[in-house]
Amino acid sequence: MALLSTHGLRVTYGGLIAIGGVDLQVDAGRIVGLIGPNGAGKTTFIDALTGFVRPSAGEIRFAGRRVDGDPPHRRARAGLARTWQSLELFSDLTVRENLLAAAESPRWWTFLADAVRPAVRGSNEGIAAVLDDLGLAELAERYPDDLSQGQRKLVGVARALAARPQLLCLDEPAAGLDTSESSALGSRLRGIADDGVGMLLVDHDMSLVLAVCDYVYVLEFGRLIAEGSPEQIRTDERVITAYLGERVGKRAETVVPS
Repeated sequence: MALLSTHGLRVTYGGLIAIGGVDLQVDAGRIVGLIGPNGAGKTTFIDALTGFVRPSAGEIRFAGRRVDGDPPHRRARAGLARTWQSLELFSDLTVRENLLAAAESPRWWTFLADAVRPAVRGSNEGIAAVLDDLGLAELAERYPDDLSQGQRKLVGVARALAARPQLLCLDEPAAGLDTSESSALGSRLRGIADDGVGMLLVDHDMSLVLAVCDYVYVLEFGRLIAEGSPEQIRTDERVITAYLGERVGKRAETVVPS
């Protein structure tokens, strides 16, 4: 059974069809790519999956149950996490503290407990493991403004992983990275997936997508026009005409970000 699946997922804004009945699935431990030209609906699709576009039509199943009626925080607590194109890191917190803030799951009684005995919640052991997995251990006590763009991107991924999700939706994680940074990111993502975390990867860097993804879906104007293995997508005439052209193998800087 797929970890995540959508059936006829549809998002409309008035008369505009942003997502037009998309069927997609992601299995545990696999990286699935979602690509397409600017305005294809990729970020809207992630928004719908994670509950930030409501209402949507169709069915979203995650970890064996329907979640399309759940608000974002319930989907997140169930293990469906995401990153954002704008990192929005806490600049006054260290890298470690950014992760601790993301890992915390407060309840209504938390403030009462803190009034009696203030505590630092979150698993330091788990945070250390995430930092190590993404090669950020040596940067744990530094602040986001002191890091390179590539390092900040990794912190954004690490922050999403700090909550120990079963599935992570990645929205343009390689935007602004150079070739070596993108390659390093791909290696890190592959290692995390090999540990059992499912991933849905949206990015314009075709070198990254085609190198790390197990399966790829292609959107155009909110509708799927192709799906298959990276090699099948690389040679699909519909995809080449709609999107790839001569972009395969080139850096994301040659493409206008969505």
